[in-house]
Amino acid sequence: MNHILTTAAGRAALLTAAALLLAGAAPARAATEPARSADWLLLTVTRDGAPTGIRPGTPAGDRPGAARGALLRCDPPSGHARADRACAELDAAHGRIADIPARETLCPMIHAPVTAQARGQWRGQPVDYTRTFPNACVMAARTGALFAWDAED
Repeated sequence: MNHILTTAAGRAALLTAAALLLAGAAPARAATEPARSADWLLLTVTRDGAPTGIRPGTPAGDRPGAARGALLRCDPPSGHARADRACAELDAAHGRIADIPARETLCPMIHAPVTAQARGQWRGQPVDYTRTFPNACVMAARTGALFAWDAED
């Protein structure tokens, strides 16, 4: 009879241990999966050169060296006027800004360089992107809605 009680107690102990292991494994697995709410990018665009024809009264954001920025969050999409589209484009490119498909557009050949910068994290991976484009039109064609946070951009 002792043998039967010992076997039953052993089974109960094994079942309890297995249940504890499974319960402990679930939170560990969830902790390693990146949370969508942790996706964020600090986006800035800096005008590098002096665009031709600057006159007194030009808005500060259009002057050389002026930086404009936004904090893009994707759960829920917020941070600029086109956050929904920017988050969808980032999702399709797996967070790699350089992999956002270039849009076919005609851009003027005006030398007014802009530098686009993104820092943050996407799906738990760090993002560090910096690229200088010949002008804002080329930047928009190459980066989609990501750096177009103003409604008029």
